[in-house]
Amino acid sequence: MKILVISDTHIPRTSHDMPEAVYKAIEGVDMIIHAGDFVEKDFYDKLKGLRELKGVCGYMDSAELRRILKPKEIIEVGNFKLGLIHGYGAPANLLDTVRSEFNKDVSAVIFGHSHAALNVVKDGVLFFNPGSPTDKIFAASNSYGILEVTDKKIEGKIIEL
Repeated sequence: MKILVISDTHIPRTSHDMPEAVYKAIEGVDMIIHAGDFVEKDFYDKLKGLRELKGVCGYMDSAELRRILKPKEIIEVGNFKLGLIHGYGAPANLLDTVRSEFNKDVSAVIFGHSHAALNVVKDGVLFFNPGSPTDKIFAASNSYGILEVTDKKIEGKIIEL
């Protein structure tokens, strides 16, 4: 299974829409995961119309989205459990913060908040932040992520825009 991972799109605040390259990438995936800060429900609905969508709310999401989405989820994909959360607090401590939100049963923790991409395995758990396709306030470039899930492994790749 191939999954496109995005976060911190902030649409329509930071940008009116995502770059066309992200929509092109969506054509080749089975699912979209959004790690929060969609901002408005219209954009959530647009993504939901493209592929199966899993997501959580971020602190900048509208009240309407906060009623629909939980602040964290555990998603089962194949043989793996993926922890999904937006994240909060200081970017310097973000990995420890999101790690503390999930028990050891998850194979990966997908998060956003910092707008800075991260793809690292620590203590056997994949920590994956796709960055932001629309805002690079804390990053050198805009980005999104791809997760490839097989029966035996889950691997992440960051795509810079």
